[in-house]
Amino acid sequence: MLSLRLTSFTHLLSPPSSAAIARRSRAILRRRHHLRQRPLAASFSAQSATAETQDRVNNSKNRVPEQVITPRSQDFNAWYLDVIANAELADYGPVRGTMVIRPYGYAIWEAIQEYLNVKFKETGHSNMYFPQFIPYSFIEKEASHVEGFSPELALVTIGGGKELEEKLVVRPTSETIVNHMFTQWIHSYRDLPLLINQWANVTRWEMRTKPFVRTLEFLWQEGHTAHATPEEAEDEAIQMIDIYTRFAYEQAAIPVITGRKSKVETFAGACKTYTIEAMMGDKKALQAGTSHNLGQNFSRAFGTQFTDENGVREHIWQTSWAISTRFVGGIIMTHGDDAGLMLPPKIAPIQVVIVPIWKKDDEKAAVLNAALTVKDVLQKSGIRVKLDDSDQRTPGWKFNFWEMKGVPLRIEIGPRDVASGSVVISRRDIPGKQGKVFGISMEPSNLEAYVKDKLDEIQSSLLERAIAFRDSNIVDVSTYSDLKAAISEGKWARGPWSASDEDELKVKEETGATIRCFPFEQPQGIKTCLMTGNPAEEVAIFAKSY
Repeated sequence: MLSLRLTSFTHLLSPPSSAAIARRSRAILRRRHHLRQRPLAASFSAQSATAETQDRVNNSKNRVPEQVITPRSQDFNAWYLDVIANAELADYGPVRGTMVIRPYGYAIWEAIQEYLNVKFKETGHSNMYFPQFIPYSFIEKEASHVEGFSPELALVTIGGGKELEEKLVVRPTSETIVNHMFTQWIHSYRDLPLLINQWANVTRWEMRTKPFVRTLEFLWQEGHTAHATPEEAEDEAIQMIDIYTRFAYEQAAIPVITGRKSKVETFAGACKTYTIEAMMGDKKALQAGTSHNLGQNFSRAFGTQFTDENGVREHIWQTSWAISTRFVGGIIMTHGDDAGLMLPPKIAPIQVVIVPIWKKDDEKAAVLNAALTVKDVLQKSGIRVKLDDSDQRTPGWKFNFWEMKGVPLRIEIGPRDVASGSVVISRRDIPGKQGKVFGISMEPSNLEAYVKDKLDEIQSSLLERAIAFRDSNIVDVSTYSDLKAAISEGKWARGPWSASDEDELKVKEETGATIRCFPFEQPQGIKTCLMTGNPAEEVAIFAKSY
């Protein structure tokens, strides 16, 4: 038997605030409301007896009740939770702050894994695995590390019914145990560089949680590398944040801003932290991935040394870097709309859904045969396709269900389409009639080319839309009052900064915003700090964040 204890009992003993109770009550009511509402969707089956063409052009009679998903503009947080529940991405676990990732949500995470795994291996990294239980003495060895993580630690104090001689930390991150093992594996310059990655779960005892974005346990990859020189370590840290940036733009269609964290925001135990910052649909920032240059902080704490080419003993230089299931939340909040998810084709578990349409029994066989043929053609070309041939729901209900699941393209096939050898194709990113095209030939080479072209168009369109939204909500500021005004309007503020850590904390206290990063892309010319009036070498981006 294992017993988990928190490092601080004050949170357990303190009664929840009235605001927290209200939030929890609203969440419970929403969940119960959805459980009541979902069966009601079946009642829309009776409303489908319209002409085939009219059913496609105007399917409002089959619309899933609007109250199931709260409009984004009305309550962004409620919308986010509704989308996760209704799109079947995740559910709440029995322990407060945990979540169960459902198959559709996990498939998105798998798409992230597949891309990154290839990139990691292309750059010489190997996957391995470290234990999730870490001796508490390891955490204590690096002072800033233990200070930074202490409030979030979960501790094991009892095992097998007995008090443990040394309490164990449930992995919050792995720098300490990695260094312990590196000390045993690294002896000479010939053992370097050592480049490893692990896919694992992490536990951080967060007091305010949000599915995918901040949970007690989450999934991630964490890379750890050891080098002979500081230059190699810095190159590695930059290389990995570049991989994350390319993933965000090219796969997730999220236009992140890449840069360096301020000293206040740097990872506990790192010399430098590089980050990719994404603007969500409510204009809050999401730290979507980080890469840390650890210098020799951990190698000195753990005595991790190697003998260089001159026979001199030196401490290794290190990096660590990670992306987590938080990125799934970022995809939801960047692209989703009032209808639900909107997934970029490159990471969508289902890229095309086929909805067959028939009204008479003698039409069913021909329509289904055509739908199966189309499915086979697309699957053989490498497209992820789903045929929804269930007869428990109407076509209109299916249209709206798969729109809510964020499937990029929908193909409709009815008796008239079978007769003409064509299909109807609708785009998720362009609602209504504008996104629907009739008469696309079923001829395999034509259909395959058309579908692939439209998937590419959707991928590009989502990125362009996200870039336009981001850029229209970043304000260039030159004074502190300008910064406060921009933040009060819910925007990001970008301005010259060379002020102190104390000034940075003052901004956070007075506006709720933090320095998200000093972007790699910096404007030219002389700059004056917006806070002090002193010369500044860089601009910083300030924003409220998750």
